[in-house]
Amino acid sequence: MKRLLDVILALMGGLLLAIPILLTAVAVRLTSAGPVLYWSDRVGRNNRLFKMPKFRSMRVNTPAVATHLLENPDQWLTPIGSFLRKSSLDELPQLWCILSGDMSFVGPRPALFNQQDLISLRTSKGVHMLVPGLTGWAQINGRDELPIPHKVALDEEYLKQYSLGLDLKIIALTIVKVLKRESVTH
Repeated sequence: MKRLLDVILALMGGLLLAIPILLTAVAVRLTSAGPVLYWSDRVGRNNRLFKMPKFRSMRVNTPAVATHLLENPDQWLTPIGSFLRKSSLDELPQLWCILSGDMSFVGPRPALFNQQDLISLRTSKGVHMLVPGLTGWAQINGRDELPIPHKVALDEEYLKQYSLGLDLKIIALTIVKVLKRESVTH
């Protein structure tokens, strides 16, 4: 049921957001050198690596680490990078990952391949068995502001309490948070 809902929502989302996706792609291309999409190596279900696209909000040659680990993240942003991140428009290409089955609408956000602390803690709690999500319980409860142990505790809570109703609640709360631009630090 979850997979069917993911496919239906991703197809509907792609159709409804086709114009914003196209406009965002053009804006990225016109405001900075380099490709429109940034493909990062992410950790998926059972710690399998996959390529996850985002509209590029950082300059080419930015170190491949979590943004909070950069010494001065703002220096790496493209002219529209901050807007893309705060509006979450940079996340729209991930609809492709939902359609391909690498991601779900709801689940723990996929870790970067080199976030060993996050990966090992999720593995020890069994969270690695979940398909990563475009949004999740941790995202609506703090997003960028959460320390890794708290984020994993929320991911584990989602694992234990999963239901279709909880997924729908998380999607609805995500829409509210995105519109309010809450809990985005970079």
